[in-house]
Amino acid sequence: MVEWRESQPSIAGVAVRLRRAGKGQPLLVLPHDIGAPAQLPLFDLLATRFELLVPDHPGFGTSERPEWMRNARDLAVMYRWLLTELEASRAALLGLGFGGWIAAEMASMSPADPASLTLVGPMGIKPPEGDIMDQAIVSYIDYARAGFHDQAAFDAVYGAEPSTDQLVAWDHGREMGFRIAWKPYMRSVTLEHLLGGIRAPTTLVWGEEDRVVPVGAAKIWQRAMPRARLVRIPGCGHCVDMEQPEALARLITA
Repeated sequence: MVEWRESQPSIAGVAVRLRRAGKGQPLLVLPHDIGAPAQLPLFDLLATRFELLVPDHPGFGTSERPEWMRNARDLAVMYRWLLTELEASRAALLGLGFGGWIAAEMASMSPADPASLTLVGPMGIKPPEGDIMDQAIVSYIDYARAGFHDQAAFDAVYGAEPSTDQLVAWDHGREMGFRIAWKPYMRSVTLEHLLGGIRAPTTLVWGEEDRVVPVGAAKIWQRAMPRARLVRIPGCGHCVDMEQPEALARLITA
């Protein structure tokens, strides 16, 4: 199991919980809006090749909530700042769902900086058909479960009956998500126009059974980033990192 080192750097006056593990090239992992449990097989696999940098998004998990924050691009600026403080501006980026949107915003700001960019079912762009799942119309438990095609995989990560602390964290994060990504919901009206300059090797990853971000959204991402390759993972939902960790780890380390 990965051994984590934890700190709380202050970025823009906000205390951000940051976990670090492994050795090698820095890899900033930007989690889903439901967070990232500490002990995941994906982290065990990646820590053999990378130094993992895994923050709790400001306003999510145990990071401090910035009352001034109003959009996802604010998060991206904060993470660029964090990498500068860590002297890791050339870190590889792994963005998961909501975190994929943030990673894409970061790369659009510094097109040549990321060593690589892996976006897994990223939010941030309106799908051509269907919509990003609206968590305002489902319970936070059902929203978290919707990220998994195989419910046994959900149970293995969170338990068949998630803890009270986990339920509170999901509810807390949902409120912050509404604050910074409500109108328009979980997307930007400008992002797709700003991605064409990215020079980092980019991989788009989608679970073929993604019920949170329709896989059809990949068309728009590929049009915006013609250099990116698309990999679809069969029999997998939105949380590829937790359902198919070996497949995702192979894509990243390659």
